[in-house]
Amino acid sequence: MPDRQTTTDTQTHAVNLRIRSDIRTLIDRAAKAQGKTRSDFMIDAARRAAEESLIDQALVRVDQTTYAHFLNVLDSPPNGEGFERLMAAPKPWEA
Repeated sequence: MPDRQTTTDTQTHAVNLRIRSDIRTLIDRAAKAQGKTRSDFMIDAARRAAEESLIDQALVRVDQTTYAHFLNVLDSPPNGEGFERLMAAPKPWEA
């Protein structure tokens, strides 16, 4: 039986999507900026999103004190010069 972790499936499969023209234009601009085709850009973006989604489901165990600190940080409102600058920055996808 082949080892699933070292075997690579090189066969490709079609995936069809229906998207609004403004989203397609945005994707095309981003793909061009990275020197990729629309398909390559979308495949890379979808793969990264899938990996991040699965990584986000990792279980992290901490002691009660660390967990209480974590909750406290989450409940604190964001602030500081860096946050204000970030919120005031122009959004490149709206350019």
